[in-house]
Amino acid sequence: MTTTVDCPTCGAKVEWIAANRFRPFCSERCKQIDLGAWAEEKYTIPAVNLPDDLDQEGNIPQ
Repeated sequence: MTTTVDCPTCGAKVEWIAANRFRPFCSERCKQIDLGAWAEEKYTIPAVNLPDDLDQEGNIPQ
């Protein structure tokens, strides 16, 4: 049985097989759109419980 996933960019159904060189994306276009979003820093990981006393470079003062 083949696993099917949704393309992260457009939501199309994609078979998770070795022959699909763009997986998890459905096409080169969707893969490039996602790469562009990363390059433009549209994806972020939220910081949790950062110290309040960081210096200007984001370091904790010694």
